[in-house]
Amino acid sequence: MPQELKPLYTDKDLAGFEPERELGFPGEFPFTRGIQPTMYRGRLWTMRQYAGMGDAEESNRRYRFLLSQGTAGLSVAFDLPTQIGYDSDAAEALGEVGRVGVAIDSIEDMERLFEGIPLDRISTSMTINATASILLAMYVAVARRTGVEVKKLSGTIQNDVLKEYIARGTYIYPIGHAMRIVTDVFAWANEELPEWNTISISGYHMREAGSTAAQEVAFTLANGIAYVEAALAAGLDVDRFGPRLSFFFNSHNNFLEEVAKFRAARRIWAGIMRERFGAKNPRSWMLRFHTQTAGSTLTAQQPENNIVRTALQALAAVLGGTQSLHTNGYDEALALPTEEAARIALRTQQIIACETGVANTVDPVAGSYCIESLTGRIEEQVRELFARIEGLGGMPAAIERGWVQQEIQNAAYATQRAVDSGEATVVGVNRFQAERETAVPTQQLDPELEARQVERVRELRARRDAARWRSALDGVGNAARRDTNLMPAILEAVESRATVGEIAGAMREVFGEYQESVTV
Repeated sequence: MPQELKPLYTDKDLAGFEPERELGFPGEFPFTRGIQPTMYRGRLWTMRQYAGMGDAEESNRRYRFLLSQGTAGLSVAFDLPTQIGYDSDAAEALGEVGRVGVAIDSIEDMERLFEGIPLDRISTSMTINATASILLAMYVAVARRTGVEVKKLSGTIQNDVLKEYIARGTYIYPIGHAMRIVTDVFAWANEELPEWNTISISGYHMREAGSTAAQEVAFTLANGIAYVEAALAAGLDVDRFGPRLSFFFNSHNNFLEEVAKFRAARRIWAGIMRERFGAKNPRSWMLRFHTQTAGSTLTAQQPENNIVRTALQALAAVLGGTQSLHTNGYDEALALPTEEAARIALRTQQIIACETGVANTVDPVAGSYCIESLTGRIEEQVRELFARIEGLGGMPAAIERGWVQQEIQNAAYATQRAVDSGEATVVGVNRFQAERETAVPTQQLDPELEARQVERVRELRARRDAARWRSALDGVGNAARRDTNLMPAILEAVESRATVGEIAGAMREVFGEYQESVTV
């Protein structure tokens, strides 16, 4: 449930508030007011649109459309088989190929996905976790094939496996082995991809699963702590990988709470990195984050209302100081967004940037009795949750016990009860219903797509160099058994035309698969 707001806030609500310590200036510790001194006056947030559907060719057409409409960065959605390490012809993939994102089986699919798109001039975000190392290797291999200097690639790989065990379920390996892959990506990218964000620590999916705003921040930052600890244990320097950490948050309906949430998250993370982990580089203290508007708030009833919801959620993210933003299509409660819906979603960001004036001053909400009080209250709640997590032995232990999952389920249940009882209003659903719903055109996938993708991956297997492929896959298994970085072996496997399922399978043979065991 949202924070309960007082009818009126005054200076008494900020008793003990120390502006110099708790606010500071934009671009300075603790970054409450933003990570850059000029924020959007110097550079607007990156306008991304999350997209991927069907096969690589169809997704490529959508990316070219979005770029032609003014989007500044691509954000790739992958289908479920790709996310959990199965090829399109696997029995486990039946009926899911290309359904919720693009199907990627091999380097050739990745080439088709980015055909004609200059990888050295755009920023690419890939929402992929359990198989993030494989998809990143494919992206790098495509850049090499097209003559792009790899060190100039910019973008983000989500690579946040912990939240998969909490909120999504698209995990593969036991937690310890999954964390090893994450830190191998950190170490490899430090040398090979200096402009790449090696993780996007995500609270978005926990919020979609029903967490409160304070839980979203607490569990996301607690995951961040676990990743930093794992990287330090692997011998990495906090000031080498720290500046490349990024975060991913949800922007939900409760406008004032969301603005405060983003500000609180920045302030807390700055303190964690400087005081707990001893980072010296100010860039290591900065919480840089991407935001997506809240898919779970979109309604199939009166879907045009979702345009308004998305606009307000996007504005909250901007006032909260986001570095990049995706706005949902109004039809996403019904299907993947149409071109029209994607255009309206992008125009929403452009109107906020160009017509509202909110980008002309840095942190315009600073000093508000209400906003500063909410920011402080969320910080207190987050620190209380930190203490409970520490008492359980840290975030991985809390996840394995099922405590985090149960907390989110409890919050989701309370929210649903409020909607069912009418205590919370959802316009068009439990109040202000329409007598007759208007039909909305939806995106339709080609029913022959799955068969074509299956044939494509089988044809690739028939013509690749079998000796090189076998040697490369053996190299992945050998790297998994030894304490050596997995990324060079994965990259060689990708270039030998090994598939996502084969590479993930080579690691499955060594690491095994995670079996959820809730003990709460």
